[in-house]
Amino acid sequence: MKTTTLTSGPAAKPIAGRAPKRNDNRVILHFDYDCFYASVFENANPTLKGLPLGVKQKSILATCNYAARARGVKKLMLISEAQKVCPDLVIVNGEDLTPFRDVSKKLWSMLRSHSWNGRVERLGLDEVFLDVTDVITYNAELLNLNALQDSFFQLSRQDPEKGFSFDGNRFFGCVQPSLDSKAVLAILGSPLGVRLMLASHLGGYLRLKLEEDFGYTSSGGISTNKTLAKLAGSVNKPKSQTTLLSISEDAVQNFMDGHKLRQIPGIGSRIAQLIQDHVLSTNTAGTSHDLEIGAKVTVGQVRLHPSMSADLLERILDRPGAERGSGEKVWNLLHGVDASDVKEASDVPTQISIEDTYMSKPLNTPAEITRELRALAISLVRRMRVDLTVVEDADPSDPMSQYQQQRWAAYPKTLRLSTRTRPKPNAISSASTSTTPESFSRISRSQPLPSFVLNLKDESVESVAERLATEALLPLFRRLNPERQGWNLALINICVTNMVMVASSDNEAGNGGGRNIASMFRTQEDKLREWTVYDTAPMHDGAAGSPINGIVENDTGGGKTENEQDDEVMEEPSAISLDSDEDAWEEEEDESTRCYICGHVIPLFATAAHERFHAIGD
Repeated sequence: MKTTTLTSGPAAKPIAGRAPKRNDNRVILHFDYDCFYASVFENANPTLKGLPLGVKQKSILATCNYAARARGVKKLMLISEAQKVCPDLVIVNGEDLTPFRDVSKKLWSMLRSHSWNGRVERLGLDEVFLDVTDVITYNAELLNLNALQDSFFQLSRQDPEKGFSFDGNRFFGCVQPSLDSKAVLAILGSPLGVRLMLASHLGGYLRLKLEEDFGYTSSGGISTNKTLAKLAGSVNKPKSQTTLLSISEDAVQNFMDGHKLRQIPGIGSRIAQLIQDHVLSTNTAGTSHDLEIGAKVTVGQVRLHPSMSADLLERILDRPGAERGSGEKVWNLLHGVDASDVKEASDVPTQISIEDTYMSKPLNTPAEITRELRALAISLVRRMRVDLTVVEDADPSDPMSQYQQQRWAAYPKTLRLSTRTRPKPNAISSASTSTTPESFSRISRSQPLPSFVLNLKDESVESVAERLATEALLPLFRRLNPERQGWNLALINICVTNMVMVASSDNEAGNGGGRNIASMFRTQEDKLREWTVYDTAPMHDGAAGSPINGIVENDTGGGKTENEQDDEVMEEPSAISLDSDEDAWEEEEDESTRCYICGHVIPLFATAAHERFHAIGD
């Protein structure tokens, strides 16, 4: 690998930055389910197998199976365009993500059951990382190098008969770079080569189990960190796997250099845009949604560009709001260096996020905003009750209890609303003469989650969602987008996060003498009702006297999607003055504050007593 070289004279320039060191002590498996959305429908209805199948969300194809791709159909095509390319394309509606989430959780649970250290991380609905370092280390110690062809992989420390037989003289699946049998035997003479060989057989065993037990094929990648494993898994798709033989530095660097910049996990479109502009001496500001961003230069071109280094990348990426150290992170990724851990498995998500996009018909009126916030709130509350609660047996001697009752396994503390606008039509028409880049950033505001959302017994999903939209989301939207109307809104995302795990089921359910959280919230609400400030001002759709507080049907067809990577930019809009007849979009100042624990608005003089209330309980 090249290192910084300095020569004397005024024209001296460093030819390359110092290459970072890579840690090859871990072993990581990556699984990517083949055409996951389409496979869910095919498994539910086997008659669809073999047919060209597309899964739509609104007017585009979210994905399609390989039979459709062979006919020229591509992901993210307009439905009308896809049908022209393939007239007999079978189209199914994939706007309800519930079946995909259910299958994803089932497959993830199977993979998790084969983990010893609990490091099993989901990436979206169709990808999983496993850190199998401990499993591989254990089996490497048991391996008989004199009888590799009759090897046995142990899946349990406690049960030596639980496992599978394999031929240790070869790798399972494909290897990168491709090697003949003699070269493979040479690699197996090194400890790292043995560990990668073992990992390839474990990966193959788990992929086969996914197919035989559940009917889902997958592509796999095996390497020593998450980035390399994910990239390796993309080499041979579908229904195959690839082990990246990171025995030599040259093998890893040659593998990385062949990838386009935007293909590297962790390098987003904005970062790719800035780096590509520097390498090609171009300026593509304002075109961050161009699919060609980062697809014109390879990792090798960037890495070997004159004077390229972590410091230079830091200067290239320096912009308002940029994260410090971005240059070093990207420099590491260009060399296949990724120290990020596989996250420990948890039955509770770190956040629940629901969003919808309105690219073809942006939202511009209060009526549209209210309708969409209510629809999103229903999806959010329903997801919370599925993903964050458990059903357990109650005390049958208690006449007030049911024999089974639902309780929170965890609950979120924070509610966040994010929006993204499209440029106004007049702004688009003048874009060619403007030097200001078009912004596609999200703006966000957060607040404590209102306590009534956690009421499982007394209110339905719809009634809780109605209150959530009216009492929390609409006020958040007013602060986030203070204009009266005409926002040209292309996206709304609502999210709950900052999860709090419930330690004891008995205490939480109120059966074991501990504190009952639901009861505490109800008692607190009664005690503080006279101090609670409610925003009851109606929204008007442009004209006075036209309130839109009634429930409006969601006629957009759903289309809720998960926000898998949270890339929003926090921006605080400045307050503006509105006319008195438009006070629905104003928030009056009062001498009060909001409790960071429960979210209630408390008069300043009562904050000390309110804090004591939380300290002593009911």
